[in-house]
Amino acid sequence: MIEQTHYYFNEAGLMVFTSAYHLERGYCCGNGCLHCPYNFEAVPEPQKTYLLQQRKNNAIAKDSSE
Repeated sequence: MIEQTHYYFNEAGLMVFTSAYHLERGYCCGNGCLHCPYNFEAVPEPQKTYLLQQRKNNAIAKDSSE
């Protein structure tokens, strides 16, 4: 794995996998990863719906701040 390509460390010092890492892995692991490119398909409800709504809200907030 290559830092900044496959993962980075957030402000809290936690390792966060990138979309590139997830795409190379090839499937959703079901953990609700921040950069999941698979729309959380393996995450059980109601967490899946919650995460999708959070992603949508974050995108709207980002668009309105630009």
